[in-house]
Amino acid sequence: MACLRGFGSYLPSRVVDNAEIASRVGVDPAWLLHATGIAQRRFAAPEETVASLGVKAGADCLGNTALTARDIGMVMVASGSGERRFPGPAAAVAAGLGIPGIPAIDLPMASAGSLFGLALASRLAADFGNVLVIGSEIMSRAVKFDPTGRDTAVLFGDGAGACLVSRDTGFLRVVDSLLASDGDFAEALRLDFDCPLYMDGRTIILHAARKLPRTIAELLERNQVKAEQVGTFLLHQANLNLITRVAQTLGVRESRFFRNLDRYGNTSSASVLIAATEWWRKCGGKTADPVVFGAFGAGFHWGALLALP
Repeated sequence: MACLRGFGSYLPSRVVDNAEIASRVGVDPAWLLHATGIAQRRFAAPEETVASLGVKAGADCLGNTALTARDIGMVMVASGSGERRFPGPAAAVAAGLGIPGIPAIDLPMASAGSLFGLALASRLAADFGNVLVIGSEIMSRAVKFDPTGRDTAVLFGDGAGACLVSRDTGFLRVVDSLLASDGDFAEALRLDFDCPLYMDGRTIILHAARKLPRTIAELLERNQVKAEQVGTFLLHQANLNLITRVAQTLGVRESRFFRNLDRYGNTSSASVLIAATEWWRKCGGKTADPVVFGAFGAGFHWGALLALP
């Protein structure tokens, strides 16, 4: 396994509060906050793209770790909101960072994409040295801002996060990961071309609330780590209800689950890395306790990763 060396992020400058969203979809702003735990989110500017957001997050990560583009051996970009069928944003992100010629891999996975990227990068770093994992999403263009899109429009925001995974240098050592997929439920959460996001919220929460804590518990058990020993849980910021359910199932205080959902909403595959960046900065790049990353998303794809100081 490899090490997590540092993080970075980029959030668009436009802040969209509940009053603006509520007026467009026909709901009460107070209800929106109570139902979702979200107070505001960021929306990309018209000229911004999934790739341009990813470039800024990647550059922030490199700056935070004092590495240059020439130190990177591979780039992975997770996104479920790319603007076209192909090519995906990974090659454009690598070029934008000034590192063309290295392998740039797309992970077209919403929500769980960056978690899968971290798990894969922890294995590939042995061959490629430094792997830059980026999650970048513009979800505001995937939903309808009218009463018919109420259930999805109120949830999502835009942004990008990044993590540098290195062969043998970092403040956290990746010791294990557990990934899973179940295509039987692929229709429950999907983004078809030329159609807005479709989400069967009831099916998703029922599966996520069971599968994600079960996977985390299995990962911890096979590494002989107790849930109460984990200092921080960095989960996909899907909604407040899911985070609360995971904490309750694991028997862990909610305070150990880092949350920024209230400020950014659900940024899909970018959310784990945006949350990790804020947590990393808050703790000064140091921690004495185990850290668990986890995500559940479209596909269904889900998983967890354990890192130790």
